[in-house]
Amino acid sequence: MFAPPQLIETEVFAAVPQNLRKSHVPPERIAAGGGGIPAGSFLEGPSFDRAGNLYVVDIPYGRIFRLSPQGKFDVVAEYDGEPNGLRIHKDGRIFVADHKLGIVLLDPATGSITPVITRYHREHFKGVNDLTFASNGDLYFTDQGQSDMSDPTGRVYRYTAAGVLQKLADCVPSPNGLVLNAKEDTLFVAATRSNQVWRLPFAPDGTIARMGVQIQMSGGRGPDGMTIDEHDGLVVAHPDMGAVWIFSHRGEPLYRVQSCGSDLVTNVAFGGPDRKTIYITDSGSGCVLTARVPTAGRLLYSHM
Repeated sequence: MFAPPQLIETEVFAAVPQNLRKSHVPPERIAAGGGGIPAGSFLEGPSFDRAGNLYVVDIPYGRIFRLSPQGKFDVVAEYDGEPNGLRIHKDGRIFVADHKLGIVLLDPATGSITPVITRYHREHFKGVNDLTFASNGDLYFTDQGQSDMSDPTGRVYRYTAAGVLQKLADCVPSPNGLVLNAKEDTLFVAATRSNQVWRLPFAPDGTIARMGVQIQMSGGRGPDGMTIDEHDGLVVAHPDMGAVWIFSHRGEPLYRVQSCGSDLVTNVAFGGPDRKTIYITDSGSGCVLTARVPTAGRLLYSHM
């Protein structure tokens, strides 16, 4: 259907130090049916602050790491939670999508966690996954839980800058990463269990008008974390495929960025002085990978 995408190689930017790799599996994870964690960590949620530090989360161990521009790991927080996504607001506040606790704020100076959004209409979330900001400060996030093709009840929310929580969609099989286009008139959501990227266009009143499929993928677990470049090209991490795909604004596969670590790549962010380097969380190896890409990345508000 399409020409084979051009292959781009990666290299290791930083690896979780051995002294920070855990050897046990949390009892709560075992009780919930979770398996082992061979890498001793499970990295996700890459996001840059204004000083060029890269924040990543460690889901099963409730940790948040900060990597210096030289790749040095520091533990910013370790708490009783399951941080899954992380984004930095334009005012510097660090928001975390925590599967267990909801949307929380991180104080990087103290490592303390403060709840922001824990319920919708008094109903607890299924398990929030990822988040992104609009230029006006509105926060969009996915509520994935254990939704899948047999239970397509995953949700997408908007938390406005005025503090109003709105449900935009409630029929997604495992909503995961999400990102806005440049005009901010369309929200793209990774529907992991259907192996698709969905398109959610906004109507004039801010509701969603006629959801559809932007990209149909195959193989692996389905799309996970995403970002977008300055040409509205989607950059999509694909666990079990060991790849990050770069699609044109039309949904054409242009590049395959191949992991040099494991097949379990989970998320991606643009960084570097010229914003043409992607940083990839390779959860299977406990590493952050980098690759130079031929598109100029449009940094989201988490990187400004």
